[in-house]
This record gives sequence, C-alpha cells and structure tokens, in this order.
Amino acid sequence: MKSQPRLNRERAKELLAEVDLLVSRAQQPAALRKSVVQLLNMEPTYNWVGLYLLKGGELRLDSWKGPAPTTHTSIPLGKGICGFAAKSGRTEIVSDVSKDPRYLQCFASTRSEITVPITHEGKVVAEIDIDGDVSNAHSSVDREFLEALAAKISKFCI
Repeated sequence: MKSQPRLNRERAKELLAEVDLLVSRAQQPAALRKSVVQLLNMEPTYNWVGLYLLKGGELRLDSWKGPAPTTHTSIPLGKGICGFAAKSGRTEIVSDVSKDPRYLQCFASTRSEITVPITHEGKVVAEIDIDGDVSNAHSSVDREFLEALAAKISKFCI
C-alpha cells in the first residue's frame, strides 16, 4: 500500500500542467489515454486507475494501471458506481465502498472510489475510475482536478 497524503490544489495544478504537455504532444489517442492513466496512478491515494470508454450501453476498459487487473472490463450503464456515474453524467465520490450497495468489488483492499464521467459535446463518452486503499481518500480537490482533466482529454476519448 502506498503512503496516503491527499491531493492538494498545488499538486493538482502541477498535474494539469503535465496533462497539458501530454495533450500538446499527443499523436495517438490510445497512447495519450495510457499516459494519463500512468500519470494518475503515481498519486498516493490513486491505488488503481482505469479509463473506460463508453461503447453502446456499456463502459469498456481501455487502459489501467495498478497492482492487478480488474475483472470488470465491461460495465453496463447504470450498474455499479461506474455505471451509475456514466448514466447520470455526474462525478461520484464514495468514501467507504463497504457502505455503498452499488459498489462492484474489484479488490479486497479498496476502501474508497471516485468515478468521473468524461463528456464530449454534452455526451458521456468515457469515464475515469480511481480506487483508494483508505477510506475518505478523495475530496473536492480530487473532483475538481479530475473534472478539469476529463475536459482536457475528452476529444481523445471519442
């Protein structure tokens, strides 16, 4: 398990600058998505990071980084926290996954989750899913940061 300092606004600005650089150099959408996932996974409270693309009525895992793969490579809209967030178009922060009946368990170590829909031209096209190994791992700073990041990469997710 990683050490657990939460993301702060200064670090979020640094990460967004790194994402801007990745976007400016992007030649292949899939390579950019993979680079963004790898960058996010370096954050202490981002134990597992996945980027799902919306295909028809389901989210399909596009790229991920973490200690192990997930069995949830395809998630129907409306199912689980990811499917719920994608269907509603709203970010979901779950401080304690054991208390949320929507949670689809991937890893026994996961205690919290944040899912951020990625929209393009007003429609959800993808989603960022991040698991944390401690309760309350994600805050409004994570929400603001990840929503800004989602806007920067949305055209690479269609």
